[in-house]
Amino acid sequence: MPQQDCGYPQPGTVLWLLGPTSAGKTTLATRVVADLRRHGVPAIFFDGDEVRGFFGADLGFGADSRLRVVSVLVHLANKAADAGLRVVVAALTAGQDARQYVRENVTNLTIGYVACSVQTCAQRDPKGLYRKAMSGEIDTLIGYNTEYRPPDNPDLVLDTEAHSLDELAARIVASYVRD
Repeated sequence: MPQQDCGYPQPGTVLWLLGPTSAGKTTLATRVVADLRRHGVPAIFFDGDEVRGFFGADLGFGADSRLRVVSVLVHLANKAADAGLRVVVAALTAGQDARQYVRENVTNLTIGYVACSVQTCAQRDPKGLYRKAMSGEIDTLIGYNTEYRPPDNPDLVLDTEAHSLDELAARIVASYVRD
């Protein structure tokens, strides 16, 4: 007997964009979600900075706090994907423990490494974090105060120095949209 469509959405997907501060994760994620929606693809964006902002002063920048942000993002991403959405997450996800947690706990996952040199990130610096780190105001900036290690075996490498926003967004969107 053929299966009937009961009106339940197909499972969604999660694209997890990770990379150093100011690499372009949020910019790329915002563009991809907007482009997907223009093509009629239901999509949602979750940003690590928004989750951190939600918790406010309760959350520091140590490993435990960073993992807490990632665990909240994993939960949100899975719930949205279960509802059939194309989910894009933008989060530093610097620690190996956080990366492993994402790999082990997110369904229908694609890891996209947003590659960019620390020098270019520091030049971009829209939040002034590199400037603060250089002046000693903060000492927790991964990529400046401690090394940002690229992930092992990402599914996509999205180099924001070598490719334009248009090129990178089109590459991602093409994998979801068949015209």
